[in-house]
Amino acid sequence: MGQPGKREEATAALLGGFCLFLSTLEYLIPKPLPFMRLGLANVPLMLALDILDLPYLALLVLIKVLGQAIISGTLVSYIGLFSLAGTCCAASAMYLLRRLLSPKHLSFIGISVIGALCSNGAQLILAEVFIFGSTVKFLVPPFLISGILTGTSLGLFCETFISRSRWYHQQLRPPL
Repeated sequence: MGQPGKREEATAALLGGFCLFLSTLEYLIPKPLPFMRLGLANVPLMLALDILDLPYLALLVLIKVLGQAIISGTLVSYIGLFSLAGTCCAASAMYLLRRLLSPKHLSFIGISVIGALCSNGAQLILAEVFIFGSTVKFLVPPFLISGILTGTSLGLFCETFISRSRWYHQQLRPPL
């Protein structure tokens, strides 16, 4: 099938394109706070957990964060920093959980909710440090609720997608 890594490079590029597309769609949806998002662009990251090795997953995270920042014009702003911190925390947690627990023990719904809560936690810490100070405590409940709701919805989407997608099953890496 060609040189090793070429399939993963192509898959990372494809999933990166989906991240950018979903980011663009998400920026059309009004937000109560500039850094509060639904997390649609995390769907390709979740799908990549079983498809890509860690270096290519890290590349996908970089494509997502930089692409979102360029699309939204937030590359050198606190919003770009919030996105970087949230995405890195979420991707790290999701990757570790996927490696530690099999899909039989933790579905994409659980992975997605934990990723959303990790992202929200990182962003709330930055919001406390850089913007709101101790009043950030008033943002915690809506962030927790939105993280659970959006995480559940995106996880359900991923579970449905992987159950029906031939492409996804063709891309799967052999078990470790």
